[in-house]
Amino acid sequence: MPERRSPFYDYHLRHAGLLVKGGGDYMFPDAYTSAREEHLNTRANVGLQDISSMGEVDIKGPGAERLINRLVVNDIQNMEPGQMRYTTMCNEEGGIVDDLTVYKFNDEHFMIVTSSAPRKQAVRWIAEHAVGASAYITEISAAVALAVVQGPRSREFLRTIVLEADLDRLPFFRFTPAIVADTELILSRSGYTGELGYELYIPAEDAGALWEFLLREGRPFGLQPYGALAMQSLRIEKAFPLYGPDISPEVTPFHVGLDRWIRFEKREFVGREALLRVQESGIEERWVGLILDSPNPASANDPIYAVGDVATFRRRRKSGGEAGEQAEAVTPGEQIGRITSSALGHSVGKTLALAYIRTTHAWPGARVVVQMAGRPVSATVTQTPFYDPSGARMRARARDDRANA
Repeated sequence: MPERRSPFYDYHLRHAGLLVKGGGDYMFPDAYTSAREEHLNTRANVGLQDISSMGEVDIKGPGAERLINRLVVNDIQNMEPGQMRYTTMCNEEGGIVDDLTVYKFNDEHFMIVTSSAPRKQAVRWIAEHAVGASAYITEISAAVALAVVQGPRSREFLRTIVLEADLDRLPFFRFTPAIVADTELILSRSGYTGELGYELYIPAEDAGALWEFLLREGRPFGLQPYGALAMQSLRIEKAFPLYGPDISPEVTPFHVGLDRWIRFEKREFVGREALLRVQESGIEERWVGLILDSPNPASANDPIYAVGDVATFRRRRKSGGEAGEQAEAVTPGEQIGRITSSALGHSVGKTLALAYIRTTHAWPGARVVVQMAGRPVSATVTQTPFYDPSGARMRARARDDRANA
């Protein structure tokens, strides 16, 4: 596929160390300085990231609410204007088409924000089901740039530049119209880092100038941009799943631990009967967190084995500087899982991974072996999220950051 460029591409090209292809074939920076520095700065001050690869679908009409409620597993009929709701959208077999966020403007006007990688298939899925539903679907992704401001000082910073919005009264997972540097935009209190944070839906034609404005005005608050590598380590510390490595149509919300957002009390939604069967029969593998006994992260699809099934024996090295010395070799047993995502957890000081593992070995404290580059590495199944398990940081109230000022 040809590469795609966000409205902030010129800045990335000038300042990033390397541009890499991400979800939706967009070119994004891996890092501007270092992944570790950007990660820790976002945890301590303010980080700024471009996630314009996300998809935005505008849905209007008298049947808009009914259509969306039929497509997603969560219930949106009790949402208020200005409220957001996270959910999954499943196929008839219960497999996840996408995990997404629903924004409600009024009873006949909604916006769905899709993940980056499945954006096109998600838009097609919504449009196909909208036929005859008295709802009008418009993909507006190309007209929207999405910048995120994340970190414990994000509200303190945004108070100085945001007009027509009271950030102190904006709860978690709510959104509001706002004005920044004479640009009208949508500002939501949300993010993908586990920190207090906001997402800014900006008209694409105003994006470049507003990005530079945010960088300039945010400097006194420690604002620094961060790239894809820091985004990965930040979200892995919080065990936030990513479509592609962690989520796909081959798994259901039960496998990923997203079943708490399923509302079976709804009489009808796509995939309901299949998900009821999964609930009844149970699952054979589960998405879990691992702490690796290694200074290096694992790679996607590295196989996982049970400790008891791995046979270790000694063999003599035949070449290299250690020729003649004894070395451990491993004969793995039956594979019980695979790595989906892995990164250095800069905030927790450990090497982290997320993986699908058979439920027989998916309990916290279970010891397993990950085959990394042909070498065995021991790991421990661990409760997630690894960082701030209570979620207090991303739900911080205005009085909390005022008290810490």
